[in-house]
Amino acid sequence: MDIRPINDEYSVSGQITVEDLDQIKALGFKSIVCHRPDFETPDQPTFDSIAVRAQELGIETMHIPVGPMGVTADAVQKMVDALDEFQRPMLGYCRSGARSTAVFQQTQHIRG
Repeated sequence: MDIRPINDEYSVSGQITVEDLDQIKALGFKSIVCHRPDFETPDQPTFDSIAVRAQELGIETMHIPVGPMGVTADAVQKMVDALDEFQRPMLGYCRSGARSTAVFQQTQHIRG
């Protein structure tokens, strides 16, 4: 797991696993947003499997998949909502962290 901070409240990572969640909690993350569609590759864990364990640990979760169409206005608005509603620090993840970074960057134009 390679967590890269974007700012003091938001970091990104490539794909995480259920087993990574205890460490994510220990690092102080209070919320997680997944930007990867389920079944993008056959070996990735589903969002639901991540969400169940995260919620057991008291970590809020949201699934905002960004697929082949790229970052959509709907995805940006849902990310704005997550940033407004969820506790931080927040971890965004996808396959490599690139989509999680792109969505966050686009929210900055809306949130100021």
